[in-house]
Amino acid sequence: MVEKDIFVPNNITNMGLVLFVVGLIGWHIGMYGMFQKAGITPWKAFIPFYNTWLIVEKTELKKYWFWLQLIPVAGQFITIWITIIFVMQFKRVNMIHHTAAVFLPFIYFPYLGFSKNEKFYGPSVMNLYHKPASREWIDAGVFAIVAATIIRTFVFEAYVIPSESMEKTLLINDFLFVNKMSYGARIPQTPLSFPFVHNTMPGSITTPSYLKWIQIPYKRLPAFRAVKRNDVVVFNVPVGDTIINLPEYGSKSPYYDVLRTQFKGDREALMNQFPIIVHPMDKADNYIKRCIAEGGDILQIVNAALFINGQKAYLPKASQTEYIVETNGSNFTEDFLMSSLGIDVQDTKGQIQTIENKPNTFKINMTPEELEIVRKQPNVKSANLFVDNYVGGYFPFDDANFPYSLDNFGPIKVPKKGEPISLSPQNIALYRRLIADYEHNKIEELNGKIIINGKETNSYTPIYNYYWMMGDNRHRSQDSRYWGFVPESHIVGKASMIWFSYDKGPRWSRLFNSIK
Repeated sequence: MVEKDIFVPNNITNMGLVLFVVGLIGWHIGMYGMFQKAGITPWKAFIPFYNTWLIVEKTELKKYWFWLQLIPVAGQFITIWITIIFVMQFKRVNMIHHTAAVFLPFIYFPYLGFSKNEKFYGPSVMNLYHKPASREWIDAGVFAIVAATIIRTFVFEAYVIPSESMEKTLLINDFLFVNKMSYGARIPQTPLSFPFVHNTMPGSITTPSYLKWIQIPYKRLPAFRAVKRNDVVVFNVPVGDTIINLPEYGSKSPYYDVLRTQFKGDREALMNQFPIIVHPMDKADNYIKRCIAEGGDILQIVNAALFINGQKAYLPKASQTEYIVETNGSNFTEDFLMSSLGIDVQDTKGQIQTIENKPNTFKINMTPEELEIVRKQPNVKSANLFVDNYVGGYFPFDDANFPYSLDNFGPIKVPKKGEPISLSPQNIALYRRLIADYEHNKIEELNGKIIINGKETNSYTPIYNYYWMMGDNRHRSQDSRYWGFVPESHIVGKASMIWFSYDKGPRWSRLFNSIK
């Protein structure tokens, strides 16, 4: 089971909890006094949401502002704006008062509510207030933040490709728009977070950008369609829920790999040596891969060839994999490597490797089209698919029952919502994390028996659909072969369009290309 909290010193945790409670109490006490001065029954200040409804009524704001504040994430900014309007009707319209209302409400609101020097004047006072130019800019900025947050959360978000796992369908420094409406935008699980960043604060790669005081169960808005086979999808990587919180680890060297290989499953020893952080589901690192199998599909890789339901799978035209190329001793020219294979001779990125103890033999990463070009070269004797048969280190990490390699893998059936899975001691490794971590059940294995939520069973029915994700650069991709099924709860959106691309200058031919 994954640990379910952030591992930080107890005194820091307690201090944060105390500050939160003090702030919450101070806010409501202040509102009690302000309501009394405004002629609103004061005890109603303690009723969540109803208190802001009463503020909207009293300040004569349009009623839709109350409903807009219920939007996750963006609603936080609207609630703040509503309380600022309330403060303004106490004839407190200067920036210093609004700053106090935003950052010190647990002090400032009690002052407004109980100071004899403060009085509620009502909506009429707004007729006497004229915003300076600086406030116009600030108001416009606040509106922009709210609008951008809504768009980023529910409509689309921009991403940049950081690695070569999808080459050459997607290249490093391709900038993408990801459509979150295609599969239905998720309601943010962690609404209290720093705007416009993912899981770490700006300028840091280890400081979380969110608070876990409020956690919202997984919900998704209505979708245009479900994830389909061969879609290019952005998702929260399943092994990103728990990480070693150091720059050289994170998703690059997953916690689960280190736990399994270096510490042989000893969680306590690992936690004593490394700082561990548990991300909420929506704050795990974002990955982009191609969905090559959906719930109910049977996938198998045979000698580096992928099969889905017994049929050879779709192979994207721009996908890459490795081939063993033997030459007659003469080298490829720099012009050929650059113009025909797109390989920068100054920075090959490992796309050409020499084979030890095999003269004139190279491992080259290329597309099927590039392979045919290479085979036609006069100095090439042979060019054949490279097959990695090394067993070990692949999902589900049970080599006795599943002796899988990178290029000989499966068959595995992808779990489907509502379709029962037969369980046994021999196959439980496939489904352990699905049952325990993705669908939040208690699972025990005792004397060859499988016990779920206290009941012995030999089957389990998933509540989510699951997907199998793989990179188009099949030998250079950390994908489902390393961490298994991706639940629908982790799906972020569909990669739709490349809006910019850069490598030593703009790649003009890639701009505004749709992603297929």
